[in-house]
Amino acid sequence: MSNHFEPVIPSRGWAVAHLLLRVDPDAGSGTSIARALRVFTDAAPENQVRAFSVVGGRADLGFLLVAPNLHDLDIAVKGVMSGPVEAEYTYLSITEESEYRATEDDERARLIELGESDVEGKLAEWLVRIEEYRQLRVHPDLPVRKLICFYPMNKRRVGGDNWYSLSFDERKAMMMGHGTLGRKYAGRVTQLITGSTGLDDWEWGVTLFSDDLAALKEIVYEMRFDEVSARFGEFGEFFIGLLMDIPAVLERAGIPS
Repeated sequence: MSNHFEPVIPSRGWAVAHLLLRVDPDAGSGTSIARALRVFTDAAPENQVRAFSVVGGRADLGFLLVAPNLHDLDIAVKGVMSGPVEAEYTYLSITEESEYRATEDDERARLIELGESDVEGKLAEWLVRIEEYRQLRVHPDLPVRKLICFYPMNKRRVGGDNWYSLSFDERKAMMMGHGTLGRKYAGRVTQLITGSTGLDDWEWGVTLFSDDLAALKEIVYEMRFDEVSARFGEFGEFFIGLLMDIPAVLERAGIPS
């Protein structure tokens, strides 16, 4: 797909594009869109697409694209936009690890505090799990679920509620608690958090996957009471979509391929 160009691959993470689109059914079919996305996924095994019909009227359809090579992503986005669509909202970000992740010392201290008899054995198990989790954050395998929710967000920088004026230890302590709350929804909601500072107008993109619309509402609602969100969270528009295969999404939008 991008053989004529030297690959542009981030030193850490993969590029991510969210496309929220309006369609013009009178301007043609979705054949060129389907073709562009097929070429994209064929170009590299890591290239991934999730297509969805946007519920609620803010857009007609959407695509989430992930790729290591920015050339692949750029060509695919332009291929999609060459179809009978207009951008309602687009977002560029990159997969990343959280800078506030628990360290080996943090986990050892937690196990000691719990009175664990085999601290080193439990710690070894944790190290395996956390390495798998870290790899999935940076090199995700997008889940296959029924629903997707996407929204961008910032950390507030106003007066006493300036996230970036806090010490690292203060920020880490709050984010660790924030993460514990999110893990209550394991199995019900899968999260993809991507960074966009310097890449887009917001600082992070949050993509949630679930089979239950109520679970999406509940996790966002409960998170609002956590200090990280209550004091420091600023949120953009929310988009909800029904995940389908690409031909089904195009047909529902009125531009069958």
